[in-house]
Amino acid sequence: MASIAQVWEGEARLMDNAAAQTQVTYKELARLFLRLSVTAFGGPVAHVAIAEDEIVQRRQWLTREHYLDLIAATNLIPGPNSTEVMIHVGYTLRGIPGAVVTGTCFIVPSFLLTLALGVIYVSTGALPEINALFWGIKPVIVAIIANAGYRLMQSALKVRALWVLFIVSAVIIGLLNVPEVVVMLGAGLVYALYRIQRPQISAWLLMGMQPLWQTSVTAMANPSLLDIFAYFLRIGAVLFGSGYVLIAYIQQDVVNTFGWLTGQQLLDAIAIGQTTPGPVSTTAAVVGYIIAGYAGAVVATLGIFLPSFFFVILSAPFIPGMRRSPFMSAFLSGVNAGVIAAILITLIDLTHVALLTLDGTQFSPIAIALAVASLFALVRFQINATWLIAAGGLVGLLVGWLGVA
Repeated sequence: MASIAQVWEGEARLMDNAAAQTQVTYKELARLFLRLSVTAFGGPVAHVAIAEDEIVQRRQWLTREHYLDLIAATNLIPGPNSTEVMIHVGYTLRGIPGAVVTGTCFIVPSFLLTLALGVIYVSTGALPEINALFWGIKPVIVAIIANAGYRLMQSALKVRALWVLFIVSAVIIGLLNVPEVVVMLGAGLVYALYRIQRPQISAWLLMGMQPLWQTSVTAMANPSLLDIFAYFLRIGAVLFGSGYVLIAYIQQDVVNTFGWLTGQQLLDAIAIGQTTPGPVSTTAAVVGYIIAGYAGAVVATLGIFLPSFFFVILSAPFIPGMRRSPFMSAFLSGVNAGVIAAILITLIDLTHVALLTLDGTQFSPIAIALAVASLFALVRFQINATWLIAAGGLVGLLVGWLGVA
């Protein structure tokens, strides 16, 4: 049996060969992921979809199958999923330095935007122009997710059993409200057992799905910067699923147990995190700012994201070997079916919200037309998603100014 060192060594050689073939430079990685950080609106699924359009469809740095495996792998480790996908891409293309470049470039601009809006929001109490901007962007995000979801579906669902698993997973997520990560891992286990028929492996998966994230907390009335950093570091180390799960943690701990924030302050922080592009987990920056100013924002952000770099760098060398194992290959295929189901349910949920008028009372013909036009532009002309997002934002600002939504 190969040692961990041998696995790392072998993967390093594979990675070097891949990097040599693609010839992706650090500058190219930095340029793309800086742009993704300030244009990737819509939450984790949208981030992954927008990145797929750039990394797989346009630049062909990775195959669609490899990209799907990276998404599946992030569901096996703690941390915010979309951020870890970006770190995985950097590691795959340029090793640990590449992971640092892509992760940092994806996080930092979003952090700065979130912090800036957080400061303004706390001072003024409202950002109507930002609401109008985001209103115009949301229909474009729906089109991007639909386009990427269709392409990923073609790669992931190649046999009838995976289609069945996809449909069942979508029903469980959409109707029973079971957490996405549980459904994905369950789908992986079911398909692996179906293909390999090795039920003893289920003990391994169940061990990995223990409620590790249920950490004990102690109330701290006046937290120091170290307290804030330690809290968010712990959350970043045990957070499974998307950055949205972070909100549930903060509600329970920071509001109910610690008393660091009021419920209204948390709602304000969530509004900022939802409005800005990039990782949803940058909501931690607003929380940190409300608690302890700029220093609090920095330590909260460092705490929530540092574990992601550690877990990705530690686990990434083993991903190619997972496809060489019959059981793990089947497991990843099952997880991918669950991923596509999660994308579908997210698309349905976002579509209902994105196509409403600015006041949210009824469906907007302008938003519907914007979504359809964006999807047509993506499919027919392969227009870069960044330009479509910018155009959607301008339409939103115009609609907000004219009041015609």
